[in-house]
Amino acid sequence: MKKLKRVLAAAMLLMALAVSFSCRKQVNEDTAEGRLMFRFDSSPEDISKVSKELPDTNEFLITVTDENGKEVFDGIYGELPEAISVDPGSYSIYVRSEDFSGLKFSAPQYGDEQCVVVPPSGDIAVSLDCRQINSGIRLDISPDFLTEYPDGVLFLKSGTHRLMYSYSEDRIAYFSPGSISLILYDGGRETVLLTRTVVAQEILVMKISVSASDPEGSRGISISLDTSRVWTMEDYYLGSQESSKGESSGSAISVAQAAENVGRDDVWVSGFIVGGDLTSANASFEPPFKSASNILLGPRSTVSSRNNCIAVQLPSGDVRDALNLALNPEMLGRLVCLKGDIESSYYGLVGLKNVSDFVLK
Repeated sequence: MKKLKRVLAAAMLLMALAVSFSCRKQVNEDTAEGRLMFRFDSSPEDISKVSKELPDTNEFLITVTDENGKEVFDGIYGELPEAISVDPGSYSIYVRSEDFSGLKFSAPQYGDEQCVVVPPSGDIAVSLDCRQINSGIRLDISPDFLTEYPDGVLFLKSGTHRLMYSYSEDRIAYFSPGSISLILYDGGRETVLLTRTVVAQEILVMKISVSASDPEGSRGISISLDTSRVWTMEDYYLGSQESSKGESSGSAISVAQAAENVGRDDVWVSGFIVGGDLTSANASFEPPFKSASNILLGPRSTVSSRNNCIAVQLPSGDVRDALNLALNPEMLGRLVCLKGDIESSYYGLVGLKNVSDFVLK
C-alpha cells in the first residue's frame, strides 16, 4: 500500500511539473517582445509640393503609446532607434510636423495617426504617410473694400482664437478643422460676415469685395468663394511616385526608394551621412574614420545598421574633398542630396557611384 502511495505521489508530482513547465513555456511565448520599426515613404524634402515652411522629417514629432496610454516613445523622429522592443499588444502612433493649436499664419501641420498590433516575437514596420491635418483660409481683399472701409479691421475667429487679417495680407491662416468665422470690426461694432466649416486638408480662398449700389444707394459686402482655388491636400503626401522623381535635387528620391531605381543614371538621392569605412560586411558609424573613398547614406541621422543604408562611392575631386568623413568628420549626420548612378551592389549594398554633384541641406 505504501509503495502504491509513493507511485501515485510521484506520478502526481510529474504531472504538476509538466503542467507548470507547459504554462511557463506558454507565458514566455505569449509575452515574447516584438519590435516596432518606422519609416517615411519619401525623402525629407518631398513632404509637400507647395510648402517651403515645413521642417524635414527628421524633426517631426512622434509619440507611441500602448493600449493603456503609457508612452513608449515621445520625441523627434531623428531620435528614434531603428527598432523599439515592445510587449505584444496594440500601440497608437501619432506623428506630426509640429504641435499645432489656435490660429496662425504660415503654419501647415502634416501628420499621420495609426494603430498597430504587435504579435509576440514579431516585427511591425510602420509606414508613415503624412498629409495635411489642419485647415486653411486665405482672403483676397479687393481695393474697393479698402476704399469703403478704410478704418475697418478684419478678424478670423476659430473657437476661442482670433487673428487679425490685414488688407495687404497674402499668407494662408491655418486652424484646426471645424468652423471659421470672418468678422469685421468697424465704427466700434463687430459684424460676423460669414461662418464656414472647413475639413482637414482643405484651404479656402475667399474674395472680399463691396457689391454695387442698389437703387437706394446702399452698398453691401460681397463674399465669393473662389472654387478654382479650394485646395484639397490629397496630393500633398509622402511617397509620391512621379516619373520625374530624382531629376533634380529638389525632387530627390529617398534612400528607401533607391533600390526601386537600380539602373538609373544621373539620379538625385537624398539622405543622411551616417557612416563610412565600408567593407563587404561591415561599416563604421562613429569617428574616427579612415577611408575617404566612401560613405553610407541613411534614411535618418540616427541609423546604425548598414542594412538600412545605401553605399556611396566618392570619386576623387570636389565631391570627395567635401564629403569624406576621414577629413570632414563634421559631415556625420548631415542631410545631403547626391547625383549619381544607382547600381545593384557596392560593398554588398545598393550603391550610388559616379557621383557628379551634391547639395548640402
